[in-house]
Amino acid sequence: MRDHLIIFDTTLRDGEQSPGASMTKEEKVRIARHLERMGVDVIEAGFPAASNGDFEAVKAVADAVKDSVVCGLARAIETDINRAGEALRGANAARIHTFIATSPIHMKNKLRMSPEQVIEQAVKAIKWARQYTDNVEFSPEDAGRSEIGFLCRVLEAVIDAGAKTVNIPDTVGYTMPEQFGLLIRTLRERIPNSDRVIFSVHCHNDLGLAVANSLSAVMNGARQVECTINGLGERAGNAALEEIVMAVRTRQDYFPCDTRIDTTHIVPASKLVSGITGFPVQPNKAIVGANAFAHESGIHQDGVLKHRETYEIMRAEDVGWGANKLLLGKHSGRNAFRSRLKELGIELESEEMLNTMFMRFKDLADKKHEIFDEDLHALVSDEVHTPEEHFRLLSLVAHSETGEVPFARVVIADGSNECHAESEGSGPVDATYRAIEKILNSGAELQLFSVNNITSGTDAQGEVTVRLQKSGRIVNGHGADTDIVVASAKAYLSAYNKLYSKLERAHPQV
Repeated sequence: MRDHLIIFDTTLRDGEQSPGASMTKEEKVRIARHLERMGVDVIEAGFPAASNGDFEAVKAVADAVKDSVVCGLARAIETDINRAGEALRGANAARIHTFIATSPIHMKNKLRMSPEQVIEQAVKAIKWARQYTDNVEFSPEDAGRSEIGFLCRVLEAVIDAGAKTVNIPDTVGYTMPEQFGLLIRTLRERIPNSDRVIFSVHCHNDLGLAVANSLSAVMNGARQVECTINGLGERAGNAALEEIVMAVRTRQDYFPCDTRIDTTHIVPASKLVSGITGFPVQPNKAIVGANAFAHESGIHQDGVLKHRETYEIMRAEDVGWGANKLLLGKHSGRNAFRSRLKELGIELESEEMLNTMFMRFKDLADKKHEIFDEDLHALVSDEVHTPEEHFRLLSLVAHSETGEVPFARVVIADGSNECHAESEGSGPVDATYRAIEKILNSGAELQLFSVNNITSGTDAQGEVTVRLQKSGRIVNGHGADTDIVVASAKAYLSAYNKLYSKLERAHPQV
């Protein structure tokens, strides 16, 4: 029997550390439910000590998810671990993941602790965590640059203290695949009690080697991989879940293990995470990119037509392509609509919310011939968060004509007040943003403006991503509409509302 490779998804924690990728509690629950349906073994829901919002989000995921282990991250500090334990109380199966840095550069410059103090603190952390659950994971941060002898001492001590999983992170994406695989094998051979734990890896993609390093570790005995949907994560990101899973599944002749992932959920998960975070997937991204199964070369096309496996090593439908059309239209009933939402893992809070969503669906069906699952996710994202937003778009008039200066008039709700403004610009979007800024006077810097079609066709909804920066804070906002100017206005206000909320999150590595 093949070994089970545990998939530990950290999209909701490490993925959220991407600048501007913060998710609301409701968004985290939606993603977590999809990961659960996919068969993800462990879902790292967040860092409860970071903020009250993070605590509530982890608690909500712990209460919602039943089939996957729900994990909370905590520094090797008693208050952090207590906070994680409290957030996970409602989980059907819980794990606390605690960490402390072990590389000389981190111990000296960040922690300002001696090696002996680090070992002592790590052991204490395991004992504190075991007051809440026996499922405790330990990570020596920056293991890739740690001294091997010291690393062995730390890991032996935490295993004796009761850790069930030891995770070896390449925190800065520094190691090479052969080097990282050798590290895992050496640790397993040199640590006397290594047979009592599962070895895990967490690789960053700074040199584009996160997946390669992770797979090298698997070949050397690691049986858990920490990864994210779309490779989302801070800096250059993390190992991509879809690439890890499909590499192992496709090359069963090479790997001595397999995952329990239902791969048909991979593409829908990719689109859900992309839509919620506002981080588009590049077309040539492996597995989930729009061109991942496209062939333009005549030779390739001819080969695929004659025999698919000449140029395709996996089937598009096996990862969820081609199965995302919602066969509903403007004549569809409320029950069919409700059933499809349930299949997508979308649970609305009330019957009133369902009725509102259904009317928006009908409005969209009048504009579009075909409705796709991605359209529903976009509708829900807009609707669920509108009541919480302080600034909302009420109306927009934008005019663009050859030979004339474009202009826009906007009406925005500022709490209970209506604010009106108009402006000219170099185009309808520029004019709209200038008009909005007359009302907001935000002083924020626009760092990114990106437009993507949610589905195919000229009647597709467009999704706009906006990144704003102010006083060191970076936020993303996104908006969707069949009118791209309206989508642009929604995205700008979405981002500004995050700045306005002034939600502070502590970075888990500070």
